[in-house]
Amino acid sequence: MSESIFKTSVRSFFVCLFSIAGIILGLLLTACILGSIISEDSTPTLNYVYSPEIKPNADGLRKVESETAPVILKLNIHGVIGLDGLTRKSVSTLLMESRERSFEKDRVKAILLSIDSPGGTVVDSDGIYREIKAYKEQYKVPVYAYIDGFCASGGYYIASAADKIFASDASLIGSVGVLLPSIMNFSQLMEKVGVQSLTLYDGKGKDNLNPFRPWRKGEEANIQDSINYFYDMFVTVTTADRPSLDKTKLINDYGANIYPSTIAKQNGFIDEANYTQNQTLKLLVENIGIKDDFYQVIELDHKNWLSELFQARFNLLSGKITHQISLSGDLPLELSNQYLYLYRP
Repeated sequence: MSESIFKTSVRSFFVCLFSIAGIILGLLLTACILGSIISEDSTPTLNYVYSPEIKPNADGLRKVESETAPVILKLNIHGVIGLDGLTRKSVSTLLMESRERSFEKDRVKAILLSIDSPGGTVVDSDGIYREIKAYKEQYKVPVYAYIDGFCASGGYYIASAADKIFASDASLIGSVGVLLPSIMNFSQLMEKVGVQSLTLYDGKGKDNLNPFRPWRKGEEANIQDSINYFYDMFVTVTTADRPSLDKTKLINDYGANIYPSTIAKQNGFIDEANYTQNQTLKLLVENIGIKDDFYQVIELDHKNWLSELFQARFNLLSGKITHQISLSGDLPLELSNQYLYLYRP
């Protein structure tokens, strides 16, 4: 009896295993066939990454309007900049698609930036800022930023692209500064346990801040020069776009501190504190001359689940298990060795 149960269990296991394998193989074959059909079609097509979603208007209502209705594009800057699709490339694609399909007849009349971010990488913060500025100048649309939560460091860098900045009563704003994740030095530990390291290199300074040997005086100078450069860029950008933010006070007094919205307003970081998103949206609607509710707030969301399925990377199927050790504290591994406009308490 026990042998029969064992055989039945083994048989069921393999039936289940091969059924799953068959389903996966079928999906892969279907994808290959579809790809082959598409590649054989000589007619060029446009692939879209984002799909439009109707969001509540200034009265809190979602309404389906005709394709002639003016559009306010809601652009979310949520989370760590440089991660989870919040990159210059993703924002550039989103803005490009906001002028295509049903939006191609100049329907987007304004942008509402929704910000809740501690910042992120220098490259993506600056890139997103410049994409928004270029869009604003090319299509002559106003940009308002609404902060609900954090608007720190790279988040504030991006907010500087807006014509006006509004914030909720519980928001924190500021942190104008640059950092590089901590660099560890293991030379003394290696000496204690009797471990040696050899690094082969060529080029003056290529071995600077090698963590496996004692550091030489001044070898951090080049990296510090880069940090100073990015800090000067941050200060220049924000004070140029925000005339009420005094450059001398920013450098000498405010520094990389964060401030509640009421104090941030006093210091010139934002235009208005203790606002709601609907209040901000009403002001934006008035700014573009709309006197009724014939408009739509549109958010471009990520593409559907099917296209994500065929682009996803499954460790189970690839057979890869990755072991990672982070030497940068609580920072995500993707931010290691990058210059950051990022708030860290």
